[in-house]
Amino acid sequence: MSAAGEHNTMTSTRLQNLPVSFFSSVMGLAGLAIALQRAGELWAPLHPFGLLVAVLSALVFIALTGLYAAKLFRYRAEAVAELTHPVKMSFGATFSVSLVLLSVAFLSSQPALSFWLWAVGAGLHLVFTLYVLSAWIHKENFDINHISPAWFIPVVGNILVPVAGVAHASAELSWFFFSIGLLFWIVLFTIIVYRMIFHNPLPDKLLPTLFILIAPPAVGFISYIKLTGDIDSFARVLYYGALFLTLLLFKELPRFVRLPFYLSWWAYSFPLAAMTVATLIMQAHVPSAFFTFLSWIMVVVLDLVIVYLLARTLVAVTRKQICVEGH
Repeated sequence: MSAAGEHNTMTSTRLQNLPVSFFSSVMGLAGLAIALQRAGELWAPLHPFGLLVAVLSALVFIALTGLYAAKLFRYRAEAVAELTHPVKMSFGATFSVSLVLLSVAFLSSQPALSFWLWAVGAGLHLVFTLYVLSAWIHKENFDINHISPAWFIPVVGNILVPVAGVAHASAELSWFFFSIGLLFWIVLFTIIVYRMIFHNPLPDKLLPTLFILIAPPAVGFISYIKLTGDIDSFARVLYYGALFLTLLLFKELPRFVRLPFYLSWWAYSFPLAAMTVATLIMQAHVPSAFFTFLSWIMVVVLDLVIVYLLARTLVAVTRKQICVEGH
């Protein structure tokens, strides 16, 4: 086979193995954009960087959407298999969550664009939630070892919708999505903790998804403040619950740094971004030296994590180590 033929075959194979979970990189980048915009209220020079990262997030989203559309067209069977797989199907919701996050990232600078991103993202996410719940109820090939924190994404992801939703539609619609996410967070959190304690440990590839445990209470806190406008007892329960989970996972840092690089490492990014934004909101409502210090620590850690993930991903792409079987 000629060199050109080998190159075309390799490119085709990599497209065939393109995982829908790649959209988690958009979630992380959009989360960083939102965090920088929020941090700009503490230090104004950060705000333009937030807008710049929002544009970068949108460009990455467009590129990945084009690539995954090509996969759907050329390798429909593989795409369908991914979206019906007991473990991988949950990552399908990263597409709709990315749209909702982009709507938040562009809310202040491009409100009209934000509305359409939110409307399409929220609608798609509701459809995917119904699809996944139906699959969980009626499928016979699921067992307890298939569950991981990634199962939060399609159902609990609804809790994110009010962040931009309160600016775009009736508050009742935002409460609808918030209620779905909160209800199933409680249910799935219980099941996931049971699975981790009493059954086989998560495989190395899925260990980074443990950080997703932070996202529901952190995002729930952000949405709840958007809906109510005040820090009350329930808001504090959500925030401090997320803070405890963050401390717990940072205590496990030596275990995470020993893992080989997978695309699932992007699971670190959005939960950290959500916790950063939540801490910045706490600092705004409950001003104190502690929350100011913690806000800056979270912003710096988030920046470093995203830069590191981008570097590792670019290296893996150039070395053709991702979009291959098993990755």
